[in-house]
Amino acid sequence: MIPYGRQEITQQDIDAVVQTLKSDFLTQGPQVPAFEHALMAYTGAKYAFAVNSATSALHIACLALGLGPGDWLWTSPVTFVASANCGLYCGAQVDFVDIDPNTYNLCPKALAEKLAVAKKQGTLPKILVPVHLCGQPCEMEKIYNLAQEYGVKIIEDASHAIGGKYHGSPIGNCQYADITVFSFHPVKIITTAEGGAALTNDQKLAQKMALFRSHGITRDQSLMTESSHGSWYYQQIELGYNYRMTELQAALGISQIERLDSFVAKRHELAQRYNNKLASLPITLPYQLPSTYSGLHLYVIRLQLDKINKSHSEVFRQLQEQGIGVNLHYIPVHTQPYYQNLGFRVGDFPNAEQYYQEAISLPMFHNMTIDQQDQVVNVLTEVLGR
Repeated sequence: MIPYGRQEITQQDIDAVVQTLKSDFLTQGPQVPAFEHALMAYTGAKYAFAVNSATSALHIACLALGLGPGDWLWTSPVTFVASANCGLYCGAQVDFVDIDPNTYNLCPKALAEKLAVAKKQGTLPKILVPVHLCGQPCEMEKIYNLAQEYGVKIIEDASHAIGGKYHGSPIGNCQYADITVFSFHPVKIITTAEGGAALTNDQKLAQKMALFRSHGITRDQSLMTESSHGSWYYQQIELGYNYRMTELQAALGISQIERLDSFVAKRHELAQRYNNKLASLPITLPYQLPSTYSGLHLYVIRLQLDKINKSHSEVFRQLQEQGIGVNLHYIPVHTQPYYQNLGFRVGDFPNAEQYYQEAISLPMFHNMTIDQQDQVVNVLTEVLGR
């Protein structure tokens, strides 16, 4: 089976982890700060906080921005559930903005219309979470301008997008966001096994995320309510969580980020080859926004079902039966039973629902061979033409 995504672990990665295993620190040592500095150096952000998952990063980002009961968080319906769940963790209410049918990202036009209505109703969101689906950057300048107009904070969910660029600048520099979140899950572009990070340029937000990541505890005298009792002393000044990344994960991340640019470049080569070889099939190929450079975590096609004598599920099943590990990213969040119980209904976000009826993620990983890609192309061609 050719998987839809796969990590690459080299001897360099193994050596980095083994060296850390032999060191004095398995947690709370020098590797996590070193990985954070590597992320800052790569993106240009002023602060970075490595955590045990992107979900944790989303949660501390919401907490740092003061999200709570009575507030609203808006995001895209086409994303993993964590992009919405992070709002519920804070006791806030969640809503969605439909996608652009070309980019599959949150639609700026739909956002403008929804914000105007929400202002009249007194239900403006406190936080907006645009998601760079597949690694394709959202239209962040338009989104940022709307957020500024309506007083909305932005958490940029770049879980798919490390290594990508927007207007020539690295995703993660927080030019158009208060906080940016990355994921380092094994199927992502670089991996720390499990893990994530939250980046910001705001010192106060950085201070808060540092607290929420580790039990709300500080050793910073300037934050304490009284003088230190001694070198052992700390204070809990917030209700935080144990979201820390281990030294082993960070060591792997440091090794992987050295190859990030080559990983993304290879993905672009593969995507262009897919584009050329699949152009004649009854499918819609991925669209690339001008002035953007996708991280290309995923390569998503859409079936032109009116030209195919098969259903979406039949095509999906037949590809898997012939060893092609396709997937679907994602089931629209508002159609999940938990969100249906919150009052959402099928029909609420028609572009997202239409996307779900047609989308298939083809295998895409930077160490994919030409033979593997040709196998994907040949099987897909056979299935669609059978």
